[in-house]
Amino acid sequence: MRRTRARRYNGEKKLNIKKVIAVIMAFLVIIMFFIGIKELLKGDSNLNDKAFSLAYYAVYEGGKWGVIDTKGNTVVQPNYEEMIIIPDNTKPIFICTQNVNYEEGTYTSKAINEKSNTIFGEYDKVEVIYNHDKNNNLWYESNVLKVQKDGKYGLINLEGKELVSCTQDSIEPIIGTKSVFVTTTNGKKGLVDSIGKVIIENQYEEITSLTEKYEDGFIVKNDQGKYGVINYDTTTALEPKYDAISNIYGNGMYVVKEAEIVKVVNANGESFIENKFNEVKEINVDNFIIKTNGKYGVINKAGEEKIPAEYENLTYAFSNYYIAQKDGKYGIITIDKEEALPFNYSNITYLSNIGVFQVEKSDSVESQLLDKDFNVKVTGLITEINQDKNYIRVRENGEYKYYNFKLEQKENTEILATNTIFLSKKDGKYGYVNEKGVVVVDYIYEDATEQNKYGYVAVKKNGKWGSLDAKGKVVCECNYTLENVLVVDFISKWHLAGDINANYYTK
Repeated sequence: MRRTRARRYNGEKKLNIKKVIAVIMAFLVIIMFFIGIKELLKGDSNLNDKAFSLAYYAVYEGGKWGVIDTKGNTVVQPNYEEMIIIPDNTKPIFICTQNVNYEEGTYTSKAINEKSNTIFGEYDKVEVIYNHDKNNNLWYESNVLKVQKDGKYGLINLEGKELVSCTQDSIEPIIGTKSVFVTTTNGKKGLVDSIGKVIIENQYEEITSLTEKYEDGFIVKNDQGKYGVINYDTTTALEPKYDAISNIYGNGMYVVKEAEIVKVVNANGESFIENKFNEVKEINVDNFIIKTNGKYGVINKAGEEKIPAEYENLTYAFSNYYIAQKDGKYGIITIDKEEALPFNYSNITYLSNIGVFQVEKSDSVESQLLDKDFNVKVTGLITEINQDKNYIRVRENGEYKYYNFKLEQKENTEILATNTIFLSKKDGKYGYVNEKGVVVVDYIYEDATEQNKYGYVAVKKNGKWGSLDAKGKVVCECNYTLENVLVVDFISKWHLAGDINANYYTK
């Protein structure tokens, strides 16, 4: 049989190449559409899978106190008359105070866990240790609890390990200094740290911190009324032979008073300058900011005048630069008495940890941020300086903008990389987008916040506030008027109370 090759018959229509290409393109568009849908769903899935840290906060409802976690669950029912204190909000350890008699100053206290079971029950009392800085910012000493048994005091950590046995008549913090505690036995004071290490034995009449940093040492007063300095490593820096020691330290030098003479000495007892000032405000390497006749200036280690004492205030910034006040206004001068920044400001602060100047004028609520060359980089209302994530948030012209510590502007998606949704503004209204810029919450709010570390955002509509979750879903309708709340923040349906120092949530 003869085989014939396949061929097109004269009556068959030829292929239309343009139509074939069009069909192929249509299929590609359909495929890309489904891929896009898949990616969007994948992104939403990523939102669902995002893990936010779990923590615990005190809540106030109906005149009673309880505890919630950051998923919005009630951990301890609001049944307590006194505020429940949480020394470390990452751990389910809650200190409850009961049976308070304000007239007699008596009370009982205990610790409970997330199941409301009593823990550390071998002690008569379990308490947090309160402390505060010079601006009255309150904190609780971390990982340390004060306990009482049979009328005596000791310390334990949050795991219940005994750090100091219940043998002390009292245990108190040094105000403004973290992680060290003054103990008293038979009227004599000593010092321990937050792991129970004895720094100073119980043999002094008085113990205070030299500065706010415990690493700089401690001023002690003996029973003869003389003062000395003991280092954090328990060594003696200055023997207790001085009539007074100022709370000033720098470059291994101290300001002391001996035989009515005020002078600067080092740990070897060498004296550098005497009776050339009324007081020393700061020690910076070999220069001293001094006060004499009510005015501030600078002298060096040899007692030579570097900046005349003619300023109302003087604070060291960096290198050879000082923030000075003259005629009620602030400027910046050098050690050579040159004016680096004119005296035009109501306040100047040097943020030494990031190397930035924050300057303010009395006729504006806004601040300016300047670099070390005194160039203005940012102007606006400084709302947050976050050292954990290394950013500065500024409200400029009604919008929030973000800068790194080099004062370079960044997008919120860069700065807040761990967030699932990001604040966005359009036509004067706020909404939220995901990391790809896709709108996940419509622009319907008159004000809003970025996502907090627990996944929630606060939103304002018709003058009232509510909250959304990590996926942009409504958790709490906008029902709260929070005009007197400085910081608007939500955990589920609970909002941060007006007293931010107390750090509790309410409804």
